[in-house]
Amino acid sequence: MKRVLVLALLLARWMPETGHGAEATVARVDRDIEYARVGELALKLDLHRPNRDTTQPLIVWVHGGAWRSGSKESMPLGPLVEAGYPVASVDYRLSTQARFPAQIHDIKAAVRFLRASGSQWHLSTKTIVIAGDSAGGHLAALVGVSNGHAELEGSVGAHPGQRSEVQAIVSFYGGSDLTTILQQSTPKGLSVRVPALDLLLGGQPDAVPELARLASPVFHVDPTDPPLLLLHGDQDPQMPINQAHELMGAYRKLKLPAQFEVVYGAAHGGAQFYDAERLAVVKAFLDRHLPVR
Repeated sequence: MKRVLVLALLLARWMPETGHGAEATVARVDRDIEYARVGELALKLDLHRPNRDTTQPLIVWVHGGAWRSGSKESMPLGPLVEAGYPVASVDYRLSTQARFPAQIHDIKAAVRFLRASGSQWHLSTKTIVIAGDSAGGHLAALVGVSNGHAELEGSVGAHPGQRSEVQAIVSFYGGSDLTTILQQSTPKGLSVRVPALDLLLGGQPDAVPELARLASPVFHVDPTDPPLLLLHGDQDPQMPINQAHELMGAYRKLKLPAQFEVVYGAAHGGAQFYDAERLAVVKAFLDRHLPVR
């Protein structure tokens, strides 16, 4: 705990005074890098890099938005970039453009692209962290626990020979089990998740049970999966905290390295998830499991 507090103090001097405000602190941003094409659609990412050479792991950031909205412009990890972690914030096909598993195919294509091309931006891509919030946290977890799964790897992108596996997962208030999420949801949560799942899956989970299981990280956890960090608010009305408990339980059952950080009093998202204290928890987790050699 003392180490986390020290890290929080160090990170605090990089935190912008208002909101996420990543642009106020990030030294270099290469925007709209095309990582793949699907038909005429160009899939792009933004690469945020510290203003110095670094060998820290690359973080691939997956934005939220109920799978149907949001963009790579939302990237709240600016202080981690200043602390030496490059971040690739990726766009992917939203559920208004394509149903699941298109989103996973795209994100895995981005990981393969970065492994193939990272050297031109002086990135160390041997070690990659997948992270995201809300629906992006769900997608990040699914990418992290589904390495080698034929239905989820897909054929998007020009680098099929590259690995899409990652070495750590960080999920901010993400989902993990689409077969139980509605039963756990509040009325407010149902008003968001029911239409969102219709778009994502083409129907409600009980109408497409096999697809719902395919889309649920808890059903893919196996002994080879990477370390996991979960951050979730105990007052979340949109993404039930039990979703985090389920994924944590799947990890504990196999005695895999996992950490669950409850943000007490927090609802669904908000600045407290990305303040100096919480980002220090993320940094300590990464330093512990992915030390730079």
